[in-house]
Amino acid sequence: MAKSSSLNVRVVEGRALPAKDVSGSSDPYCIVKVDDEVVARTATVWRSLSPFWGEEYTIHLPLDFHHLAFYVLDEDTVGHDDIIGKISLSREAIAADPRGIDSWINLSRVDPDAEVQGEICLDVQILEDTRGRCLRCHVFQARDLAPRDITGTSDPFARVFWGSQSLETSTIKKTRFPHWNEVLELREMPGAPAPLRVELWDWDMVGKNDFLGMVEFPPRVLQQNAPSGWFRLLPFPRAEEDSGGTLGALRLKVRLIEDCVLPSRYYQPLTELLMASVLGPAEEDAASPLALLEELTLGDCRQDLATKLVKLFLGQGLAGPFLDYLTRREVARTTDPNTLFRSNSLASKAMEQFMKLVGMPYLHEVLKPVIHRIFEEKKYMELDPCKMDLGRSRRISFKGTPSEEHVRDASLGLLTGYLGPIVDAIVGSVGRCPPAMRLAFKQLHQCVKERFPQVEHEDVKYLAISGFLFLRFFAPAILTPKLFDLRDQHADPQTSRSLLLLAKAVQSIGNLGQQLGQGKELWMAPLHPFLLQSISRVRHFLDQLVDVDGEEEAGGPARALVAPSVIVREGYLLKRKEEPTSLTTRFAFKKRYFWLSGEALSYSKSPEWQMRSSIPVSHIRAVERVDEGAFQLPHVMQVLTQDAAGVLHTTYLQCKNVNELNQWLSALRKASAPNPDKLASCHPGAFRSSRWTCCLQAERSAAGCSRTHSAVTLGDWSDPLDPDAEIQMVYRQLLLGRDQLRMKFQEDLNIDSSPEADAEKGSGATEGVCPSALARHREAAARLLEVLEDLDRAHEEFQQWEQQRAALSPLGH
Repeated sequence: MAKSSSLNVRVVEGRALPAKDVSGSSDPYCIVKVDDEVVARTATVWRSLSPFWGEEYTIHLPLDFHHLAFYVLDEDTVGHDDIIGKISLSREAIAADPRGIDSWINLSRVDPDAEVQGEICLDVQILEDTRGRCLRCHVFQARDLAPRDITGTSDPFARVFWGSQSLETSTIKKTRFPHWNEVLELREMPGAPAPLRVELWDWDMVGKNDFLGMVEFPPRVLQQNAPSGWFRLLPFPRAEEDSGGTLGALRLKVRLIEDCVLPSRYYQPLTELLMASVLGPAEEDAASPLALLEELTLGDCRQDLATKLVKLFLGQGLAGPFLDYLTRREVARTTDPNTLFRSNSLASKAMEQFMKLVGMPYLHEVLKPVIHRIFEEKKYMELDPCKMDLGRSRRISFKGTPSEEHVRDASLGLLTGYLGPIVDAIVGSVGRCPPAMRLAFKQLHQCVKERFPQVEHEDVKYLAISGFLFLRFFAPAILTPKLFDLRDQHADPQTSRSLLLLAKAVQSIGNLGQQLGQGKELWMAPLHPFLLQSISRVRHFLDQLVDVDGEEEAGGPARALVAPSVIVREGYLLKRKEEPTSLTTRFAFKKRYFWLSGEALSYSKSPEWQMRSSIPVSHIRAVERVDEGAFQLPHVMQVLTQDAAGVLHTTYLQCKNVNELNQWLSALRKASAPNPDKLASCHPGAFRSSRWTCCLQAERSAAGCSRTHSAVTLGDWSDPLDPDAEIQMVYRQLLLGRDQLRMKFQEDLNIDSSPEADAEKGSGATEGVCPSALARHREAAARLLEVLEDLDRAHEEFQQWEQQRAALSPLGH
């Protein structure tokens, strides 16, 4: 049995941000922090006070996280980036509504005294002697304190208050991980019992000291259970200042998902019901448990459910039958072929998520070269006369007077110059398309062809496939490459407009030219000849795509999304030499090309280099950030490994930016997740000049001074399948609709379908009601309700066991 916790975060957009640049605009980006750990950074949106990011993250978390924060900054090419404002959400606020937060939230000013992080280790005792009561506070150490000095460290000391008495520890210079090991004793003064407050401060030679955080214990706690252990530092209590919208606002979507995942055997009955739904006869589709689940799921939950179901059936080797089942249901209830798969039904969402899960490497292989060219060349392209900037025509043509015709002709040449390679790459990619995708499209093609066999509907079987492949896969990736991991940054406004024109053209090709010349965008007409020429090639491509044999994907063995030998991440990193002899730190890092699979982290001088070194993933014990002050370099991480003799080794790697750092941290942590003997702590610094730069300890073997964060990872398409977690989410979804399920079951029972009742009530009483269908509905609803009750009991037993274990264990902090 395991508990899981994850945050679904979507940074949608901002509005009314203040101008930070002399141009009257800003270059905003957003940083996402969980308990002061940077987990994500959006791309920078250049020259905008109302930026749209649309970036979504799934963050897997430890169960004891406390708050989520969003910082909006203005990127500057010279000097430090300007802070615009922040939004802080407590765990309790996020968990208050199971549906999460979806709203505009005003930004607040960043108060340095409220930017508190870290923990302090204390042991408190209340002693009595002939002179009265005495409080003994043993201040051991602190960790992960906020950096208050420009060097990225602090000079911390602790101040202890009890009543009117106060004492201070010594000051430890240049560290965020101070070790005091000092005992402070305070005598109780006459009067009412007083609380104990411990404050941490950063000592400054010039100016006032900077606040680092505090902990406070009321008299009742001191009397009943004297504090001992690690305690999270908090800011001074104060009301959150609302800027009243003067700093702008963010639109955020945040949902916390916390669950207890039971052992597999408890989910087996529910899994078998869902599997039987897709393997049963087609005539029973409408009365299956899966059909009931679809009916009970509201539109805003369908995407999450579709993702979980696709992963669940992929893990069972039944993705093909699952998609075929949904397709049959969708096609059967569609009367107008023009509306086929146009809604956000479970069938549409499932196919969309299936393509992303299975086809992301294929998408990258097809589109990445052309997308890279577009970003690098930064050509100006425009066909809409209302949006043309004629001043740019001088860069396009040096002959004659600037005119719309010059811009249009030049833009047409550039657009077709990009569209040609895009279409060539797509129609030439039949052999690279994953077999599972091709088989799903083959089943879709056959189902639609049988439903709409008329000559006038000849194109419907093509449109069903191209509607997914072109309109929901290729075109969105061209429009927003950042969201499909094709680029690290969003496009600037000019490139973004070029991508929009190309995405519109690809959509028109995917629609097989059916809407060309219609609507408001008649200015696209110059592209029509090229688009019409491409349509016949696309039809041929789709015919080839569905011409595939093989039933192994339809009902074959279960498989992982990514095989252990498959490369899940690669790229250049800077690697520090094992024992650098140079006194200059930055020259100790050498550029190397890295590959990460489920088996090894390998590297060499270049991608073509034949000689490779490797670190077995099974040897990894922790993957953590390194403080910037350790090497005076940003974005450094460490990979701690243990050899056969039990000796720990550390490999330091530098990434080019914070996003790349987060992605490598996440990928390495997920790859090494099954490893035993993970480290609970490590040093976020480096051992240099005979001491650790983080905690200043002189022994290389000293225990780690900071907690590790192996549970903090980012979800992506390459995540391993987890059938138990996925079926647990399906169970939660069914719980939300259990009342509807019971009502449906009762309604079916109240319909008496016996011949005698029909004779008494008249033939109209049961018109259109099939007795066998009603029986199947009742049976499916009854089985689902029974399975839900069994899972309810299992969860209750687990909670009771947890409570008993907590009651027997010693009280921790």
